[in-house]
Amino acid sequence: MSEELGKSSYDCDICEESFFEESKFSQHKQIHTGEKPYPCDICGKSFTENSGLTKHKRIHTGEKPYSCDICCKSFSNDSHLTRHIRTHTGERPYPCDICGNSFSDDSSLTKHKRIHTGEKPYHCDICGKSFSQAVYLTRHKRIHTGEQPYRCDIYGKSFSQTANLTTHKRVHTGEQPYHCNICGKSFSKKGILSTHILTHTGLKPYHCDICSKSFTQKHHLIRYKCICSAKDPIVV
Repeated sequence: MSEELGKSSYDCDICEESFFEESKFSQHKQIHTGEKPYPCDICGKSFTENSGLTKHKRIHTGEKPYSCDICCKSFSNDSHLTRHIRTHTGERPYPCDICGNSFSDDSSLTKHKRIHTGEKPYHCDICGKSFSQAVYLTRHKRIHTGEQPYRCDIYGKSFSQTANLTTHKRVHTGEQPYHCNICGKSFSKKGILSTHILTHTGLKPYHCDICSKSFTQKHHLIRYKCICSAKDPIVV
């Protein structure tokens, strides 16, 4: 211990961080030792601090004691409530020092900065491929396992991604949430809308590298190139 500003401080001999409270110092040391003395009596997962265990157990109990006074939505963690409130206020206090984009929470900023750094800390232990976010790794591993956890409750078909299930269910509901602002026509998929808009703009983004002919849709280009490479092109 050393004397600082008239108070005793507890100094970590590993990282040199100092604490005025012995209890905080004891908790800090567990970061270095890996000690996790607070186990969950439901699932067995352990934590370095009792507060971490308390937050974790709400996963099992479903308790959500933190409520938004704007929309009344509830959360199990006060930090989750803080992050949620920013969706109402528009506050984005975490700016990227590389490109200037701002984010509502520090974890989103951390994920974003990997675009600049190229960091991919999540590795597939089956094929070795790496990803910038844990959710991308989880999604990728389903290619290996064949897992399809998202099931259509109408037709019974299963999907590996929730976005694919959402798109599929529009077959049953008839929902077409993507609207053309030129002619008003609606579509069930964003990609179909993008292709449709090309009929208005005349843009043909897919180019044949053999004869430079252009197409509005990729599959038209692929079909044409098979013929063009045989030196017998047709007009599409």
